[in-house]
Amino acid sequence: MIEKRGRMAIAFFDLDKTLLAVNSGSLWVRRELALGHITRMQALWASMWLARYHMGFVSMRDALLQAISHLQGTGEQHVRERTVRFYEELVRSQFRPGALRALEEHRSAGDKLVLLTSSSGYMSELVARDLGLDAVLCNRFEVDAAGIYTGRPLGEVCFGEGKRFYAQSYAAQAGVPLSACAFYTDSYSDLPVMEVVGRPVAVHPDRRLRREALRRGWPVVDWGAPGAVALGLSSQ
Repeated sequence: MIEKRGRMAIAFFDLDKTLLAVNSGSLWVRRELALGHITRMQALWASMWLARYHMGFVSMRDALLQAISHLQGTGEQHVRERTVRFYEELVRSQFRPGALRALEEHRSAGDKLVLLTSSSGYMSELVARDLGLDAVLCNRFEVDAAGIYTGRPLGEVCFGEGKRFYAQSYAAQAGVPLSACAFYTDSYSDLPVMEVVGRPVAVHPDRRLRREALRRGWPVVDWGAPGAVALGLSSQ
């Protein structure tokens, strides 16, 4: 349970494998390949980077920059529309039941609810709409006047140290010390944020984060898996 407090605080939430029981990035790659929007070589490249990252061999920040660069010359509207269909068909049913309860507890305590994710702005805004979140901190892409991607990120890459940058900036603007903030995540890559908030919580953590959480005495929680019936998110 979330303690009642006399002042407003912020609860930051990671998305993939935290609020969601799945990694939406991996689902997206498989779907894009099936629909013919990317080649088998591009899908293999993405899978290789993910595998090497999980083994600790490469920087996911570099992989994200590479992925963003591959958008160059593509029309934004097409990607936005594909993301809406992808979210409605494959992602929207994957919120963990414990995540929805945690959101409601923080909302009842008067906390700001903020999505802090490496996912795209298109996906993140859909999640924020359904869950009634107060803000989204995520990866966004530069688009020219004609609505075409330049292949460059818009602002700092939201991953690792970049996530901490966005969390610190948001908290400072809200006038809230990071000691009054919570952060929920599954990933060791989010350690830079967990180390600066007052309440870091490991949700279904990966092996490295579980080991670190146990060493530091951080809570490790199980938010369960979604049921077979679609969640009534519109009532949140």
